[in-house]
Amino acid sequence: MMEVFYHNLYEYQKNLRELCLCTLKQENRQKTENRLKKEKIAYLIHDIGLDKINVFFGNKVCVDVIKTFNKANLNELTPEQDFILGIMLGYGRAMQCQRYLKHLSFACKSPLRI
Repeated sequence: MMEVFYHNLYEYQKNLRELCLCTLKQENRQKTENRLKKEKIAYLIHDIGLDKINVFFGNKVCVDVIKTFNKANLNELTPEQDFILGIMLGYGRAMQCQRYLKHLSFACKSPLRI
């Protein structure tokens, strides 16, 4: 799992990504935090159950946006928050638009017809 973290860290440092998200084992928390502090990279860590963490890191502005969501569980995000997160993580725009419309239709309890 740490290999994914190091790969994302490399991509962030090479300006290929503005924001990264890694799910890691809780036992890697201190090592991850130490590295991000050493590199002076903004980050936010959310606990997932007892044994895992979600680590968001990257551009401080992007991390600050994630902090405004005030939700540790990603499945609790509003359709708009989910859309913003996906775009910041670099997911395809068209795919995120489809995902947003799907989530919006579930949130509204009425299917959207496109």
